[in-house]
Amino acid sequence: MKYLVMVQGTQADYEGMRGKASAGAPAWSEAELQAMYAYMGAINDDLSESGEFVDGQGLAEPAQTRLVTLGADGKAVITDGPYSETKELMAGYWVLDCASLERVTEIAERVSRCPGPAGATNYPVVIRPIMDGAGDI
Repeated sequence: MKYLVMVQGTQADYEGMRGKASAGAPAWSEAELQAMYAYMGAINDDLSESGEFVDGQGLAEPAQTRLVTLGADGKAVITDGPYSETKELMAGYWVLDCASLERVTEIAERVSRCPGPAGATNYPVVIRPIMDGAGDI
């Protein structure tokens, strides 16, 4: 079965990775960034080798988000910037093809151990099964 494994972050986390600290989002050093990239790269390499990796990407910061909704008049309303109601957004994802929920949970646990600066928020890693079609509902 295929699963979507999501990691979360906030605009403040992205700014922390650029060296600008705020409450709950410390500034990352270059060494901490490189350790995080190496850790995630090793996970990707292992998942590719096991045949479980389908796709995975980091996402741009929430400030680059664009929302498109329909207004009461039926015309599109386009808003730039992060969501106003939610702080945490998907920061990256993997699409994995795993034999079981237990296996994808093991991978998510490994992802949750990604190194970072002291004081950084530890967000949950979210697992969502991907349906094969509407019949899976």
